[in-house]
Amino acid sequence: MTSTSTRRGADEIGSTPAGPRPLPPLGPQRSVPAPEEVDTVLDSGLRVIAVRRAEVPMVELRLRVPFADTSGREESDHAAVAEVLATTILSGTASRGRVAVDDELAGVGGELGFSVDPERLTVSGHALADGTDTLLAVLADLLLSATHPDDELARERARLVERIELAFAQPSVIARRALQERRYGAHPVTREMPRPEEVTRVTADAVRALQASALQPGGSVLVLVGDLDPADAVSRVERALAGWTGGRAAELPALPALTARDLLLVDRPGAVQSQLRLSAPAVGRTDPRYAALQLANLALGGYFSSRLVENLREDKGYTYHASSSLELDPHGAVLVVETDVASEVTAPALLETRYELGRLAVVPPTADEVESARRYLVGSLLISMTTQAGYASTVAALAAHGLSSSWVREHPARIEAVTADEVAAAAAEFFAPTAFTGVVVADAARAGYGLRALGGVETP
Repeated sequence: MTSTSTRRGADEIGSTPAGPRPLPPLGPQRSVPAPEEVDTVLDSGLRVIAVRRAEVPMVELRLRVPFADTSGREESDHAAVAEVLATTILSGTASRGRVAVDDELAGVGGELGFSVDPERLTVSGHALADGTDTLLAVLADLLLSATHPDDELARERARLVERIELAFAQPSVIARRALQERRYGAHPVTREMPRPEEVTRVTADAVRALQASALQPGGSVLVLVGDLDPADAVSRVERALAGWTGGRAAELPALPALTARDLLLVDRPGAVQSQLRLSAPAVGRTDPRYAALQLANLALGGYFSSRLVENLREDKGYTYHASSSLELDPHGAVLVVETDVASEVTAPALLETRYELGRLAVVPPTADEVESARRYLVGSLLISMTTQAGYASTVAALAAHGLSSSWVREHPARIEAVTADEVAAAAAEFFAPTAFTGVVVADAARAGYGLRALGGVETP
């Protein structure tokens, strides 16, 4: 006896005899409810934001301390000392050794991590909700009395040198450093990673001196998100960090204006791939054009369903990845367009990148492109707020730019309100090829001829 299967395949389910089934219209965007929150500034100058999100019995912690180089010296050792500080601060305090720090945090399901960049020192951590006091106590001890032991520092410094040497050989790091210097010259923001020889010269005394002088509460932001009572959490922070007093943390000076000029060819002999990095001025979160700019950026290269990906990856096969993004800082924002391609197609890839920039400026995104980007952007924003960790990171980033958490809750409505004409205006204003500068990191012997023929590139 035989039977005939009536099971349908995906192609049959998704279509009708007349063609593909139309997608149902999206419903109205739901508003994001405001959680219970306290946002206050302590007498020390530390801003504390405590948010109740009780989905799981955990607390997420984010601390951002402005940690800029204010020496004014072009050959400053600040970046090297700061990196060593962030690497060794968990090595112990006057009252807790490294093992004791780890054990106390582990006992409350907790963890703390330190990182540093030219703008700030960042602490990320979490713990079970009933371990909040322990998490704060360990944090306070590290901030106030980390000892940076000589033997631990020597070992961590050697490991850091190895990591930096490996990183400096990576094409993406070479391209990033070259782009920063092309955009901002000798500004401290360009020192995102110290050189190995600079780290080798760092002493324990220099690290301890930097912690004492630069790790200050004034202007810093501490965010706690989780299963907590916000007012009570602020009181706990105030008690735990009562000893953390002093001046105001050092902030970066405003970045120099980003000006349009030719790209710079950075020679990397023997390279089999080239790195294209283009950048132009943009506007930040408080500008009324920001939402339209975000949508225009997505249409260009901000996600997989974008023009750059369709052209450089799907049509030409030049690359696996091409993107455009917005880099935000407290003073504004810049656009970055990037891709890595084989050496032999360096000039053609740059040509197509410029073509897509020009096409976006004069042939703006269609209504379908705008709507697709809108759905992606709103969805991504909402996803970033669904977890305690994501919400804590988002709130901390906003606070560092002088914004409150209400901004992120209200932004989906701003995105929904953007018209196709506003996206077209943003595309024309910000994405014209003549607005960009940047670098091409490539083997000049293989790629130089094509780039010179194309023009707009300074070549050796």
